[in-house]
Amino acid sequence: MKYLSAFLFFILLSSCQITETITINADGSGKVEVVQLREENSYMQLAGEEYSKENVFEDTTYVFKEYIDKYRENFSKYKPEEQQLFQKYSNVKVHLKKSSFEKEYKNEFSLHFTKVSDIPDLYKTENYASDIQHNYALTAENHYFRIEYTFDGKVFKRSVVIINEVEFEKAKGDSERFKAKYGASKLTQSYVLKYYFPKKIKSVSNSKAIITSDQKSLTIEFQLADCLKDPESTNLEVILD
Repeated sequence: MKYLSAFLFFILLSSCQITETITINADGSGKVEVVQLREENSYMQLAGEEYSKENVFEDTTYVFKEYIDKYRENFSKYKPEEQQLFQKYSNVKVHLKKSSFEKEYKNEFSLHFTKVSDIPDLYKTENYASDIQHNYALTAENHYFRIEYTFDGKVFKRSVVIINEVEFEKAKGDSERFKAKYGASKLTQSYVLKYYFPKKIKSVSNSKAIITSDQKSLTIEFQLADCLKDPESTNLEVILD
């Protein structure tokens, strides 16, 4: 699979609004949803004259396990641990929409989970689906970080682990080049975490968290470019009563 250059990928992400929402029920089950929305005013500033030349329409919905079933022969060639990784995404629902006419570019990934530790790194879903379709190696592991979640009934953790130091250093360099070139532009590039818990929140590791009046949910907003440069800044620990 051919991926965009790191810098171009960085530019595209830096004109997006990403919202990650997790709702946890009393029994530990719940739902996670990630929505990636291209912010048109920001993207127009970055794309320049190419913005008006776009001509695309796509509106696709699928469940990840459909790729496993459809490309069963390819799936069977992967190592057992790789198959197990893919299976973690089985029930992830994907909705992709790209419309140059409506100026709407949105990716949605959602999953109903039994326990929080079942939540996969949803940001790699499309990569893994493409890997199965084309019988590629696990190219998503070229990403430089991985997101994991845990919850024991009282403590919720969102942990970002750096898995590729070389790519991480490249990302930091891309961030500096982006800032030098577009730092004066007025771009909307937000990364928002919205978490809903079954009990009241006792403490949060990030002081920027805004807790609702009922003390059962929180919102934290980051600048997306900062997150790409330092993904570990989105680590979070929430302790409930």
